[in-house]
Amino acid sequence: MTHAVTVHPLVSPWGRFGLYSFFIDAPEPAVVDTGIASSPAEGMAPALEAIGRRVEDVRWILLTHGHIDHIGGAHALWELTGRRAQVVIHEADAPMLRSRRAHVEEYLAGRGRYLGQAGGEARVTAATDAVISGEMEPTMLVKGGETLHLGGDVTVSVHSIPGHTPGSVAYSVDGLRSVFVGDAVQVHGAANGFPGYTDPAAYRSSLEYVRDELRPERLYLGHPYRRADGTPYGVELDGAQAREALTQSLAAESGVGAAARGCLRAGLRETDSPYSPFAPAAEELGYTGDPTLEPSPFFTSMHGYRTHHHDQNA
Repeated sequence: MTHAVTVHPLVSPWGRFGLYSFFIDAPEPAVVDTGIASSPAEGMAPALEAIGRRVEDVRWILLTHGHIDHIGGAHALWELTGRRAQVVIHEADAPMLRSRRAHVEEYLAGRGRYLGQAGGEARVTAATDAVISGEMEPTMLVKGGETLHLGGDVTVSVHSIPGHTPGSVAYSVDGLRSVFVGDAVQVHGAANGFPGYTDPAAYRSSLEYVRDELRPERLYLGHPYRRADGTPYGVELDGAQAREALTQSLAAESGVGAAARGCLRAGLRETDSPYSPFAPAAEELGYTGDPTLEPSPFFTSMHGYRTHHHDQNA
C-alpha cells in the first residue's frame, strides 16, 4: 500500500556540508541522490543495515540534479546493486553524470570567470577525480512528466524544476505529497549563506510550481538550508515548514534579484573587492561571506542574473 511507504534520511559528511540522500522503502527500494564517492559504502550501507535493509537491494537511483555532491556516489551505488538499479537523471544534467570534465566546463563558463584564482581549473578537476566515483551513462533519462513504478502500487512522479541547474527535478511519491527537491529550494542558502541558482527566472517559477502544484506535505531538502536569521531547517520539512521555506526562498530571490539588477543597470566595474564586479550587490544585501568557497553561490547567482538580464529587459 502506498500509505505504508517510509522515507529514511541517509547522511554523509563532506567538509562544511552534510550530504543528504534519502531511502524510499518501497517494494523496489529507491535512493534519492548519492552523495560523494565514499557515501554508498561508508554512509548508506551501514545506515541501511541498521534499519534492516540492504544496499544491494536498491533498485532505483533517483538523481535530483547533476552537482558532484549529489551524483558523486552514483556509480559506486550502482556497482553495489550489481548494476541492477535504474539510474535516473534529467537529460539536461546527464552530461554531469557522463563526464567529470563537464563539471570543469560548467565552472569555467560560470563562477570561475569571477574567482580569479590561479589553479581554479586544476582544483575543480582534482575535486571531480576525488568525489565522483565513476563516469556512467544513465539508464533512464527524464524530462518531467514521467511516472516511475517502485513495485506494488507505489509510484513516483517526476517534475522538471529548473533554475538551480537546468536539469533539476522533483520526485513526488504519489498519494503522499512527499516531495524530494534536492537543491531546488535554496531558502537563504546553506553553509555559504547565499542562495545559488543558474537561471533566476526559472528558479522562481519552479519554486511557485512546487508551492502551488505539488503542495508538499513532506518536503525533503538536499542540505540544511537556512532561514533569514541563519538558523537551519532540517532536511525533512512538514507541510507548514515547507510552505514557509518556499515563501522565504521566493523572498530571498526577490531581494537578491533587486540588488543584482541594480548593479547591472549601474554598470559592472572591476574593483579589488572579493565580490567584484558585483560588490554593490553584496553591500546592499549585507553579504559578508567568503564568495570564493565552493560551490561559490554568490557568483553562480550573480552570473545567472547577468546572463539572463537581457531576457528581462527585452
